[in-house]
Amino acid sequence: MTTDSWPRGLPMRLVECVANVSEGRNAELVRAVAAAAEIEEASWLLDISSDADHNRSVITLAALPEVVTEAALGLIGEALKRIDLRQHKGVHPRIGAADVIPLVPLRGVLLDQCVTQARQLAQRTAEAYKLPVYLYGAAAQRPDRRFLAPIRQGGFESLREEISSRPGRRPDFGPDRIHPSGGAVCIGARALLIAFNVYLKDASMDVARAIAARIRTRDGGPPGVQALGLHIAARKRVQVSMNLYDFAQTTPRAAFDQVQRLAAEMGTEAESSELVGLIPSAALAEGDAEHMKLLDFTPSRLIEKRIAEVILGSRQE
Repeated sequence: MTTDSWPRGLPMRLVECVANVSEGRNAELVRAVAAAAEIEEASWLLDISSDADHNRSVITLAALPEVVTEAALGLIGEALKRIDLRQHKGVHPRIGAADVIPLVPLRGVLLDQCVTQARQLAQRTAEAYKLPVYLYGAAAQRPDRRFLAPIRQGGFESLREEISSRPGRRPDFGPDRIHPSGGAVCIGARALLIAFNVYLKDASMDVARAIAARIRTRDGGPPGVQALGLHIAARKRVQVSMNLYDFAQTTPRAAFDQVQRLAAEMGTEAESSELVGLIPSAALAEGDAEHMKLLDFTPSRLIEKRIAEVILGSRQE
């Protein structure tokens, strides 16, 4: 994030924690999980984005570096109390109640510092909650765990059977058995990432999966893209669900245009798009929201603006 984009009066050092929890239908429950991470004048809730079909919520926090570990520990503990994966169904892959906890440098903090904190958080989480912990992203200690897909392969149900029997599935920290209701957790460090979905008009899951396969970096697509094809029952649509982890190389608009081109080849079109969580202002140019048919977009979805609204607003109360 550039100096020019950082509003005045905000902390000079901030870490973002983007917790993905396996509940997207009970808003009160999700709000309670998020509240467990708030620390007065040190950790601030920026956004909650929930999806009932995914049955998943993305909770975005900004925290001072010296408290981010405590904030994340509080959130993980509350998720374990309230979410039972044995009763959970959703279209998004998951292995844990608190499924994914990345730490992201926002301002005045280096990625290496977030790596150190993520590994400390992993150790403390395993000790406090007897929970298996997998390190991913820049914090990964094994090359095959840099990305989440191999860790979450088969989901909670598969991990429950394989964690103690297959050496490759054993965690980096914690026991070689899953938490009965809470599963396991992936903790990592990474740069800013954009979660971005494109809905297809009157298309099948086969089409969504084919487009996702062609836009994924690992399968020869543009740089910095992870993608899945998913069915969203509430909208009666399929979507190409993407993580853009290098938006300097592949912007949301570029990803949208690529999906649109591939959709046209398959006899359909990109009907609309949506953000999950927040987006850095550098990733959107003038006119992009309209071009991408971006749903429910307001300036408060820009992370710099949202941080200013929440932190400066809290000081005026």
